Amino acid sequence: MGSAGSKPAAGDDAAEAVESLVGARYEVEIGPVAHGGHCVARHEGRVLFVRHGLPGERVVVEVTDGTATSRFLRADVVEVLTASPDRVKPACPYAGPGRCGGCDWQHATPSAQRGLKAAVVEEQLRRLAGLEMEVEVEAVDGPPGLPEGLGWRTRVQFAVDPATGAAGLRRHRSHEVEPVDACAIAAPGIEELGIERRDWTGVVAIEAAAASGSLDRAVVVTPAEQDGRMPIVELDRPVSVFRADDKGRVKRVHGRAGVREVAAGRTWRVSGNGFWQVHPAAADTLVGAVLDGLEPRPGDVALDLYCGVGLFAGAIAERLADGDTVIGIESSREAIEDARHNLRETQGARFEVGKVERVLTRPGFLRRADVVVLDPPRAGAGRTVVERIARLTPRRIAYVACDPAALARDLKYFAERGYRLRGLRAFDLFPNTHHVECVAVLEPAPKKR
Repeated sequence: MGSAGSKPAAGDDAAEAVESLVGARYEVEIGPVAHGGHCVARHEGRVLFVRHGLPGERVVVEVTDGTATSRFLRADVVEVLTASPDRVKPACPYAGPGRCGGCDWQHATPSAQRGLKAAVVEEQLRRLAGLEMEVEVEAVDGPPGLPEGLGWRTRVQFAVDPATGAAGLRRHRSHEVEPVDACAIAAPGIEELGIERRDWTGVVAIEAAAASGSLDRAVVVTPAEQDGRMPIVELDRPVSVFRADDKGRVKRVHGRAGVREVAAGRTWRVSGNGFWQVHPAAADTLVGAVLDGLEPRPGDVALDLYCGVGLFAGAIAERLADGDTVIGIESSREAIEDARHNLRETQGARFEVGKVERVLTRPGFLRRADVVVLDPPRAGAGRTVVERIARLTPRRIAYVACDPAALARDLKYFAERGYRLRGLRAFDLFPNTHHVECVAVLEPAPKKR
């Protein structure tokens, strides 16, 4: 089975003469899962990256991106001929070909999703780090009373359709907005605000946060006209309101300076659109894995890189003696202000504003660190940061990663600097999406004789 669009007329420009295959349909068998929320299939020798399918299925796909000369094509499953036993009906009516791009695996059982994510982590470790290991993606309890994998996302970024003013979510690999009545993976505290039921004409985006440890709610609104008047925000629940500009800077309009989160035995202030894990159980889950891996002890010098509001620094400080040194580094000045507030009563804790690679090389900054935790952005830490961590000769390193490819690449850099992987845990903190959170623990490799 196969079809494609009509051939271009003679005399067209060379760029136009390349035949687009968008809309072409092929019958294929779905192969293994790949990083990014799709599986691999082949048609007449060409690779297709296919969404909405599962390994082993026989399906009809429709090409969404690619030409006759492309090295690979992107496609969506539009008809399932032979279904996988792991296939289920998506819980969300907006999940599917051409619709919302937020969820990748709503058509698979939760246990199958974890198996797919484990396979991706294993493949990235093998291909990029040369590590052969079996990975288990651990299930994490979601909100009580809700079906598994739903209602967990405590922070949601809504886009606004400029033509209608309706709030929605982006379609896959597109700036187009899919208007929604509700998001199945959004936390109840998000849906209680009624964002999807409001007219947001004059607004580009709304970021909503519903704290999991308090009743605090906040929205960050980005107006379409940066110099224009801020739209009046009236929602179904009390909410703090912030205004964002096109450079990501945020100013409070009214309400609290942020939201209060509860984790690791204390309350944390997270201002504006500051970073906090989106799954309600994520902070405690990751803190537990980091502490188990680092085994901090009194007398240690501890380093928390990309520290955000100080979550890991605060948890590590509880294991140290009063006055032991805990240093956090973060490029966001607002996050550092929160961290200093959150750990204001913790002796020995200090925080530095700046890019990690620059702060680590400031003259006289630090000569050693016994334990290091790093939680870099999706792009990873990179070779420079890895080398600068290794110079501090830590006893243990805990690397918290939201992207297995970046993690695997950085593990290779650590290996080049004399550190080996001691253990790795993976957690399903983003159910129904392709994302997976890992905590890798490293230690110095034995010196060769």
